[in-house]
Formats: sequence, structure tokens, C-alpha cells
Amino acid sequence: QGPITAFVFLNSLQALEDLPFEEGLRRGHDLFGCETTLSEDRYREKLRKGRIHREDLESTLRTVLNGDGQTRVGPSGTRYDLRLAMLLNPVRNAPASEIEWFLAETEARTTSLSGDENQFRQCSAETSAWATRELHGPHAHQFRESWPELVPGESDGWSQDKWAEFSLQALWKVCHRGAQSLLESYPVDPAVRHRDLWFMRSGQDLDRMVQEILIPFCAAFIDQGLATWEMPYRDKGFWRAFHWFYGQPQLLEPWMQGLPSELQRVAAMTPEESIVESLKLLGVSQDEAGDYLTRELLALRGWAGMIWQGEDRGDRIGRPLPMGSLVEFMAVRLVLLRVALANALNRPTNASLEEQRAQWKAEFPRMEKVPVEQRAFLLFQISQWRGWSAAALSSLSSSQWADLFREIEMFDIDARRKAFHLAFERHYRVQALNALAVHSRSRWAPPPEPPLFQSVYCIDAREESFRRHLEEVCPRAETFAAAGFFGVTMYYKGVADAHFQALCPIVVRPKVWVTEEVVYSLSEADRRIAKSRKRFAKASHQIHLRSRSMAAGALLTGSLGVLATIPLVARVLFPRSTARLRGLVDRVMAPPPVTRLRIERLTEEPGQEGDAIGYSLDEMAGIGERILSETGLRSGFSRLVCFFGHGSFCLNNPHKSCYDCGACSGSAGSPNARALAAMLNDPRVRLRLRERGLVIPETTFFLGGLHNTATDDITFFDLDLLPRTHHADFEAARDALEKAAERNAQERCRRFYSAPLDITPGDAKSHVEGRAEDLAQTRPEFGNASNALCVVGRRSLTRGLYMDRRSFLVSYDAALDDEESTILGRILGAVVIVCSGINLQYYFSYVDPAGWGAGTKLPHNITSLLGVMDGAASDLRSGLPWQGVEIHEPVRLLFVIEARAEAMEKIMQRNPAVGNILRNGWVQWALMDPDTAALSLYQDGQLVPYQASVSTLPQRSQSHGWFSGARDHLDFAQIVPSPS
Repeated sequence: QGPITAFVFLNSLQALEDLPFEEGLRRGHDLFGCETTLSEDRYREKLRKGRIHREDLESTLRTVLNGDGQTRVGPSGTRYDLRLAMLLNPVRNAPASEIEWFLAETEARTTSLSGDENQFRQCSAETSAWATRELHGPHAHQFRESWPELVPGESDGWSQDKWAEFSLQALWKVCHRGAQSLLESYPVDPAVRHRDLWFMRSGQDLDRMVQEILIPFCAAFIDQGLATWEMPYRDKGFWRAFHWFYGQPQLLEPWMQGLPSELQRVAAMTPEESIVESLKLLGVSQDEAGDYLTRELLALRGWAGMIWQGEDRGDRIGRPLPMGSLVEFMAVRLVLLRVALANALNRPTNASLEEQRAQWKAEFPRMEKVPVEQRAFLLFQISQWRGWSAAALSSLSSSQWADLFREIEMFDIDARRKAFHLAFERHYRVQALNALAVHSRSRWAPPPEPPLFQSVYCIDAREESFRRHLEEVCPRAETFAAAGFFGVTMYYKGVADAHFQALCPIVVRPKVWVTEEVVYSLSEADRRIAKSRKRFAKASHQIHLRSRSMAAGALLTGSLGVLATIPLVARVLFPRSTARLRGLVDRVMAPPPVTRLRIERLTEEPGQEGDAIGYSLDEMAGIGERILSETGLRSGFSRLVCFFGHGSFCLNNPHKSCYDCGACSGSAGSPNARALAAMLNDPRVRLRLRERGLVIPETTFFLGGLHNTATDDITFFDLDLLPRTHHADFEAARDALEKAAERNAQERCRRFYSAPLDITPGDAKSHVEGRAEDLAQTRPEFGNASNALCVVGRRSLTRGLYMDRRSFLVSYDAALDDEESTILGRILGAVVIVCSGINLQYYFSYVDPAGWGAGTKLPHNITSLLGVMDGAASDLRSGLPWQGVEIHEPVRLLFVIEARAEAMEKIMQRNPAVGNILRNGWVQWALMDPDTAALSLYQDGQLVPYQASVSTLPQRSQSHGWFSGARDHLDFAQIVPSPS
């Protein structure tokens, strides 16, 4: 995971995308020890709430069993029947001692679990008849010994309740005997890490000892300016800096007393040589070295990953790390591990541990038996659901017993969770495909008159609702969508920024630099303000540093501490008013309001300074042609066309960057939108586009803007360049956008329990503004939480369809593409990687918030200005915080692409990264034929025709009529405006 200042959504198992999805999940679970699906109880909760239907489970089982579901298993029924019963009923299991207590202390042996009274009576009758036969049969003596509860002569006088109680006791005994006859063992791989082997023997955690040293050292090494003192020898690399700090005799923990001498011994080695020596001394063979090093890195994966990011993508942070830092990190970790082991074993640090490790591995338990009670208790529950009596089970042969237990244990908790998850995904997939199939029959047709204005947005799921509301309040508005960097890949530095930022998808490394500059007439004022801003920043930094010293800290706390509480309390109690006051103060230090982007390069080669900044005119024309072709906006231009980047601006949120534009590496996309508008307004660029067959009318003017997704504010750039002839067009567009923003805020507020369900649009706008400025607010917005769908095609496919803010929308017109599907290939090259990364990071952060995600925000502390830790020292937390994902439903993203099968095949062949994601099932995908709107779903390596199971959708005249009064996820609906 990269730095939180430039958050990039990535599949947490991105390195495994060359494997099929299920295999990748298994490998990821083995490597990281994190869950890859929800627990069985959480899926059952969704079953109760209607997010999974019985039909979904039945269909999933039929697909998974693939024709083998009719094999007979147990006294009656099939494999399909058995598995369905295990899904529909809670399967409980526990340690053997807990099961014994449960059976002894509860009514489990006297009360049926099935809840079916008729079935229970039938089983009791069967057991009664069976017991009576056995009592008077040739083997009565053996039966009485096995069932002392039945005294000869008393059976005929038992009541029905007594027989019912006996039938359950008999069932348990039969299940227990059957389980005893089939004891099996399962191999368990031995641990390869010394920490695991030593922890088993002694209970001492070597990781804790090593990481108490590594964590603060890593924090100081990668620090971007937060530390009071800069680490000496940082520029010499991790290895040399660690030698300098710990290689001298000093007061150390007892277990570290041998560290200085060991560092002096290996000082002449390179990090690579030290790693080789450490592996040899630790007794790690060459064959297992790769797996061993992987597991040692993942033991502190947050810090190791950040060091790798700072080395590999130094362009995304202010102070890049020296090359080779990750290798040096590993060399230091292995030295610390050897020192810790040497102290634990009372041996020299350079003594070989090969024999010791081999002995520990031999002692490691390699076999694990399934307790009889657990196996019997599973069958005891299943028998009651299936209506199997003790009499029916006792008639099974030994081979039938083996088949029954084998089938039960094949459908273990992991297999059941997989089935639940596939059913969960199927439920939404069927809803989405049905909705698109029905809605495509009534495609929206543009009005005969030209659009009042056109606007282009990011593909972000949050823009789905904004576009829908805009089209409701202004039917003559036409909207499009593209990845939010709008084809403008650049390193960008604003007029008040300290460093360049990469504004493009993570897979792209920009080659061009762009800056924002104050117009020349205000340059002198800008210089004065910049000096004041610099002095203020230095003073603030000094106060920050001195407040952490003993003497100055006490003085500052005593003198200014009380005053500091005033803005603190105000930001919590009166967030909007305090924000306005703070805005007035900020304007004093803000740059002059009129600025321009420096986007035209005057030299041959791009660079970071002077005339090398910017693009050539041909490059600008190429960018303009590309984005207009990809969105389908090559003709029919209105007088005003707006490009809106998006960002989220809120207070006290270390994870702010993950709410910004994922296609802009976790920054706001407004500079990209502004740059594109400036390019397309340039007459020289338009001339080059005309030569390429793309004619933009002289009356068309382009504007760049920003949609603040936290407050739903709209900001426009370069309005001073707007021609007077377009003022009326702009005012009409602005009014429509402001109304849409209020309605969008109202829809968002249905998710916030702090807002009443009957809130008005105006009050909703005020409410979201207050949340963004509230110092105590942990959920300023939910970002892309609940994303589940991505539609790539013409707007007519989705205009007027309520999609509950769950869909990425990507504009694409197959009629404008060539035979090689070049445009679609470019679109999917960015969209598949970005959107699947967003979806899968939400997926993993939800299913295991503590393992894959960042956990709760509440204990987070910003570290090194690059990440967050829990408390004072922990691994860096990667993934998303729980407060940002808690309304999410973890399903793989469903792509619905308006294209033909041959086009997709060419694209997957040309782009292996896209091919891996699509073919290996990291996303789901379907195609819609551009001519017939026929749907086909990709399953098991082939496209299968899809037939909708519904013919109509609910209809409302506006979105509010559908979402009003609801907090949870909503189904699809058609928004059909009334004739008025």
C-alpha cells in the first residue's frame, strides 16, 4: 500500500492476479493469515435480511456440483439435498469439551433442532419401532447393554414424550458410534519461521522483540518532515544508518547486548552478503529461502511495503528513499532475529542454528485429528434437519458411513462460506442484469433541440447519483464520464504546493510537468503573500517541535493550552460557522485568486522548470482527441461544455486521500479538468483537431471545475475567461448544478443516522457541509462504499435508471471505434485496473477489517506523514478504515460492457493485466450487444447468453420518490419524469 497522502486503490492480492480468483484467495489466506470471505453467521444474517434468497443458494449449488448433485448420500436424499440443508440451517461446531458440556447442560438431547414437529414425531415413531424390534429380537442382550435406559418390559409403557426424548438420545449414540468407526488424520505443514517454532516451545514472541526496534527506526528513516531531528546517515541507506545508530556500545535491552559487536562483525559486508550469511546461520536451506524471506517480510508488511513504495515510486512522496532500501531492511531484520535467538539460547550470535532448527521442525506437530465429538455433533445436527432417525442411520453399511462423513467434511466451513459468497454475488448480479435488460428496451433518446449544456465527470460511483439528479432537474443536460484524470497525465504543482504530485493512474508514470501560476499582474502580491506564508509555516513548525520538548512544551502548554481549546470546541459544536471564520483567516495567506495553468511547453524535451514545463501543441491535440473520442463527444457540441474533476475536502481525516480521485493517485482531479478545458479552448489545438476530422464549433466554450464530494459544492475555474456571450448559458448551467447538488446531498443523507429521513434538500446540503468541517466526525462521507457495478457504454443504457450510487459509469460509443477496438482497449486499460482495485480493496477491507483493512480510525496516529499506526507503535495499517467501508457489500465488481465478444478477446490478448483480471475472475463481467442489447455473461471461461427473469421495474417520477425513508441498500428502479 502506498502513502496515505497519495492513496491508490489496489487489489490487496494484486500480485496473485495471474491465478484464478479462488486459488488466489487460498494463497492470500496462507500468506497473510487474513480472512477472504465473511463468516457463515454474517452470510446467514444477509439471508435473513433478503440480501441472499433461497433461490440464489439453490442455483449456486447446482452450478458448483456441476451435475454431481443427484448422488445418493445417507439414509435418504442426495448430495444437493444435504448441502442445501447445511446452508439453510446454522451448522454449529466447537471443541470436544464444549460439545460435551452443551449436550449435558442443555436440552439438545431432548428438544429437536429441526423445528418440524411432524418430522420429529415420525422419527420418534421409527425409533420406537426399531427399539421394540431390537428388544425382542435375537440380539436383545447386546441391545440392552448398549441402551441401559430401556429396561425390558418397560418399553410398552413409555409415553410419547419419553419416546421422543429417547429418539434424540438414540440418534446421538448412533452418530457417535458412526464417527468412531472413521477416525482420520490431516497433515499440517510445519512452520518455516523461527518465530513460530520458538513460540511453540517457549511462548516467547521474537517478532515483538525485533519489531520494537524496527518500527521506530523505520518511522525515522522514511520520515517526510514530522520528526524533530532528521536521521543521520539517511542518505547512506537503511543498512548504514542502522549500523551508525546501533553499532556503538550503548545502554540497550538485555537481549540486545550482542547487537553492537555483531554489527561491527558484519560491517564490511553488503546487505546481500549479510542476508546470505544470516540464512545459512539460521539453517534455512536454499530451496526454502524464497518462502522464508517472503514470510519474514510479511511479518511487518506495512512498513516493508511502505519502504518498497518509497524506493520504487519515489515520485509520489516528497523525500524518496535510496534504492535498495527493502533489501537493507531485510538484512537488518535477519541480524536482529539472530541476536534475539542467540540471547534466548545463550549462544554466540554467529553460531549456526541449522541442527537446532531441524530439531524444532521435527518436534512440530504435523498431524491433526478431527475429534470424534465434533464429527458426531455435525451429523447429529444434520440428521435432525434431514429427518434421519437413529433407526435409519443404524442401517447404513460401513461404506455408506464413509461416504456420508466424507461428503459432510468436504462441505466444510470454507466450502459453505464459498457457496454463500457465490450466492451473495449472484443475488446482485441477477438484479443488475435484469435491470439493464429491461431498461435497455426503453432507451433514453436525446431531445430534438441541442442540449442546454454538456458536462463530463469522473467514472466514480458517487457521480452516478449526481448525474442522475442533474438530468432530473434539467432534462436538456447531457452528461458523460471518463476516468477522472481525463487523459491528462502529469506531475502537477499548485501555486501554494511544496511538491509535484502525480495526477494519473498508478500504472502510468507521467513524462510532463505542469504548474499553476498567478497571473503576471498579481505576481508582486503573490510574492509578498508567499513570503508571509513561508514565515508563518516556519513559525508553526517551530512551535510544533518545541511543544514536544520538556521545557518549552511545559511553557507553551501552560500559556497557550487554554486558548487552543477554543477552536477545538468550536469545530465540534459549530463546525460550519467555524469553517467560515477559518476561511476568512485562510484568505489572508491564500494566493491571489486569478491564476493560470502553465501547460504549453516551449522546448523539445519536457522538464520540471522554465520553458520545459507543459505539453507541446500536438500533445494537447492528442489528449483532446483521445478524451472526446473515448466519451463519444465528437459532435453535437453545446455552447458550454464542463469537465468536472472531483475531490473530498474535510477536516481531521488522515485518510482523506482515499476519498479523492482513484484515477489521479489519490488527489483531486480538478487540475486535470482545468488543463483539458484550457487545451480545448486553444484555437491552435482546435485547428489541429479539425485536421484530424474533429470539428469543435467556434461557439463552444470549455470550462474546468471541481465537484467536492464531501460538501457537494461545485467550483469553476478560469471564469474570467468566459466570453460575455456565454454568461446566460453559464448561469443556467450553474443553477441546474446547484439544484442537483442539493438533491444529491439529500440522497447521501439517507445513509447518515445523524440526519432525519425526511430531511429537505437545502437542509441536507447544510448537513453534509457541517459533517465535512466537524473535527469529531469519523465519517465525513462513505466514498465508493457499496460499489458493485461498472457500466461501459452509451449513457442511453443507464439514463433514468436508479442505481443506488453503486455503479461506476464509463462513456463509450462502439460506433466510433475502429475494427481493432482501439478506443475500448484504452478505456479498459485504465478502467478495469482502477475500478477493480477500488472494488477489491473495499472487498478485503470489509471481510477482514483488522487483517486487510486499517481497522477503526479511533486509535490511529499519523506516522512519518506517510501512514497511520495503532497507538504509539504498530505495523503501518494498510487498506481502508472501518468507518469508510461499514455500509459496503463485499461482492466482486460486475462489468457490463457494450461491446462484441471478438472485441473483448482482442483487448485481453493485447493487455495481459486486463486479461488476467477478466479471465481469472477477479471481477465478473458481461457483454451487451451494441445493436441488439442482448446480454451474455462470462462464466467458466465462456460467454453464456443471459435471459432476464423480470419484464418490468418499479417506476418513480424522481429519485426521491424511491429512496425516501430508506437507510439500507435499494433495488433498481426506473425514473420516469411526469409529463409536467
